[in-house]
Amino acid sequence: MENKLLTLWRYYPSGSIRVEEISETLQLSHKQTTRYLKKWNEEGWIAFTPGRGRGNVSTLLWKKDVEEEFEEEVVKLLDEEPIETSSKYLMYNWSTDSKMRLMNKFHSKLGFVKESKDKLIVPKRYPFFSIHPLEAADVLSAHLVANVFNRLVSITEEGDILPELAHSWDASSAKLRLYVKKDIRFHDGSILTAKDVVHCLEQLRTCPHYQDLWEPVERIEAIAPLIIDIHHPGGCSYILPMLSMMCASIYKENKGRTLGTGCFSLEENTDAKTTLAAFKEHFQERPLLDAVEFVQVPKDFKGIYHSHIEESQSSSVEVESDSGFGIVVMNAVPGRDSQIQRKDVRDYLHWVIAKNRHTLRDLDPRLTPNGKSILIGQDQAMTIPEAERPLFKEPIVIRCANHTAKTTEWLVEVFEKEGIPVDVKWFSFADTLTRQPDTFHVDLFVHGEIFESNQNFSFYHFLKNGYSPLYPLFEKDSTWKARLEEYRQTSFEDWTALNMKLENRLMRESVMIPLYYEKRYIPFSTDIMNIEIKHFGYVDFSKLWVRPEM
Repeated sequence: MENKLLTLWRYYPSGSIRVEEISETLQLSHKQTTRYLKKWNEEGWIAFTPGRGRGNVSTLLWKKDVEEEFEEEVVKLLDEEPIETSSKYLMYNWSTDSKMRLMNKFHSKLGFVKESKDKLIVPKRYPFFSIHPLEAADVLSAHLVANVFNRLVSITEEGDILPELAHSWDASSAKLRLYVKKDIRFHDGSILTAKDVVHCLEQLRTCPHYQDLWEPVERIEAIAPLIIDIHHPGGCSYILPMLSMMCASIYKENKGRTLGTGCFSLEENTDAKTTLAAFKEHFQERPLLDAVEFVQVPKDFKGIYHSHIEESQSSSVEVESDSGFGIVVMNAVPGRDSQIQRKDVRDYLHWVIAKNRHTLRDLDPRLTPNGKSILIGQDQAMTIPEAERPLFKEPIVIRCANHTAKTTEWLVEVFEKEGIPVDVKWFSFADTLTRQPDTFHVDLFVHGEIFESNQNFSFYHFLKNGYSPLYPLFEKDSTWKARLEEYRQTSFEDWTALNMKLENRLMRESVMIPLYYEKRYIPFSTDIMNIEIKHFGYVDFSKLWVRPEM
């Protein structure tokens, strides 16, 4: 069963055809195409008569209905094979009707499975980018990290610091001493020590993406088996919130594996399937599920978390959660030879965006146009005055990637309507995430972000960490860099005013332009209990359970 044969069936009916056309459609060389056609001819799918000489018209006659036979075979495979194996067939080039039938069939295989253990199977549309705490910069990977690893402390939305791996701490203006809980086990059964903590924090402190955040820390040392001292002689008001972030997760590297202490251990991780298994020796509460399995599905698959108990029913409820915000970033980094360096150009583009922002509602009902602030509950009370049109000597270069395609295309349309010349450059999600140099040779781009938990610290972390779209500006512009230095000496309790002040400046300089808030609506079957939204607007898997059928 080959996707190439299905593609040929979909696009070429019986009749005259050129081999060159087939080669282009199947993305094969002429030689490879000829080999496939000969094979399918011998297998009885087609009767193919080649034209005389290269480039001449050939004749194709279909002997079987490929899609009908393939669909019938896949239905059987969905019943017989594990879903992580059979899910690949959904990626084939089906017609809309066949794809919907197969997706509905596959859907019935997802959800809670009562075997020897309780397992929740959920769809994943993309592979996880990384499971390492220092590399999990995208929200999906960070959500996985949240379930597999623990931090020394956690932080609430209100800014309260709570114990996690550390049970207590002593803080002074120059040092933080942490006391780690006893007998905490990694997923391989080994015991967590202060040396493990120091190793992870040193890796974080020297990581290129986070070293600026950790610049106030001079030394980290284990002074006893379960006691760590973090020295910051010049002062660091945010050391505890910094330890609560996902990148500060504690891990152990052993034989090519990255082990955590979290409530779930990573049992398997491939493009097709990722499995989390409950860690029975977790130092906190054991998960109520035994396993969570993420299975690869097509991008347009309608995901739902449900159980086999309600397989024949449609009773479900949509759980709403915040999915972050979107901004337009003007790439006004010093040293770039671009018209975006001119404030009159940025101000004009800002005004055009502001007056058209309300039309985002028509683009996607999940988007709420936002010109107030990226900080929920705040309002900069900013009115963008009409700006004089500057002379555009060259097109505005706009970066686009799949994850921002809809909003970027909206922005391009808005600019073109105003007669602003644009040039769109496409990049992969991986390229933008890993900050490939070419992704910054642009004038502006749409960026989506979701804060981890407490937004007061998350805002600063968003600007300061090396994955930030604004990091190059704060790194290379001394004026902007000095504004971030205020945080180091300001009490964390006073950061709301500091955040508002800095955001206001970014908006007035037309460097960061708020665009939208986004909501996520996740459908759950009604027999899934205790749904709580935690990190990054995702459900807390450790709390889920399924009400059994009585």
